[in-house]
Amino acid sequence: MKKFEKLVSKVVPLPIENIDTDQIIPARFLKATTRDGFGDNLFRDWRFDAENQPKADFVMNNPTYSGKVLVAGKNFGCGSSREHAAWALQDYGFDVVISSFFADIFKGNALNNGVLPIQVTDEVLEKIFALVFADPNTELTVDLEAEKLTLNATGESFDFEINPYKKSCLINGYDDIDYILSHKEVIEQFEQNR
Repeated sequence: MKKFEKLVSKVVPLPIENIDTDQIIPARFLKATTRDGFGDNLFRDWRFDAENQPKADFVMNNPTYSGKVLVAGKNFGCGSSREHAAWALQDYGFDVVISSFFADIFKGNALNNGVLPIQVTDEVLEKIFALVFADPNTELTVDLEAEKLTLNATGESFDFEINPYKKSCLINGYDDIDYILSHKEVIEQFEQNR
């Protein structure tokens, strides 16, 4: 995984609640076993019509909005436990998803695949949507080390929580295996002393 550094980015707003994993990546696209190419089908049924033409009214087809941060309505990632949802978000180019609530399994899958899910209050979520709809060039700063989300337009900062182990993995660009390998010398020393 790539290392997560401080991120300054514009925002793609998706103010829809209860977005489930089948909407994020429909089941018919789950045939591959590698992570590549899933971004092409992210929100497939919302992004494209039956003739594979982009739907003009879907936010990700609107060139006004871009960025590495997806801001979504409450209860993001509910539904089935498919890890492919995190793969699709990451492959499309999102490093961060912000919502006021995440399904637990989605949250774990996102963290395991280099996508940072940031949970904020309903009030903060509405504030972000209002800023972005008023000015699509609005940027946010995500400081993982400090666990702070800053609305650059207003200077307001909000704390967020992340599991310390997952935080360390994201900052260092580790998956679970990389983390274990980073302690190789300690493990070998322990084995020699037994």
